Amino acid sequence: MSRIGKQPITLPDKVQVKIDGPDVTVKGPKGTLSQSFHPDMTITEADGQLIVTRPTDQRHHRALHGLTRALLNNMVVGVSEGFRKVLEVHGVGYSAQIQGKDLVLKLGFSHDVVVSPPENVTFTVEDRGRTIIIDGIDKQVVGQVAAEIRGWRPPEPYKGKGIRYQGEYVRRKAGKAGKVG
Repeated sequence: MSRIGKQPITLPDKVQVKIDGPDVTVKGPKGTLSQSFHPDMTITEADGQLIVTRPTDQRHHRALHGLTRALLNNMVVGVSEGFRKVLEVHGVGYSAQIQGKDLVLKLGFSHDVVVSPPENVTFTVEDRGRTIIIDGIDKQVVGQVAAEIRGWRPPEPYKGKGIRYQGEYVRRKAGKAGKVG
């Protein structure tokens, strides 16, 4: 049995779940998320908990069991608490700032990079343009936006310049050895 799939999901007080066959809508204080799941998976709500069951022990049903439960849990956590990714900007002349809702990045290109936030995602810049905080209710969208921002200037191994996740370790290289006479 799937160790993740068999665990029930406890619903917080302010979260409401509407189950319509394979379609599930989760509504909470931060917003509303809806997703369609595989029709073989059975999702039920009982005693303030969501329970996912599978029809057989076949390999693809076992895989879908854990996946469905994890996606449902991410929806519940997203509408109740939200998700956050923090990026750090390293490098001389590199910075970030907010203009309206958009994020404007100065990354050493001839032009500024403007990133518009998708729906239910907000940007915050702290520490004089050195820290970018991405908040949202959908874990996948928050992670994708963070990866796209990091993709503009990934950290390089010689000087360590670029955009990295908070706590990410960048392995440094020595560079040129220099002339030996």
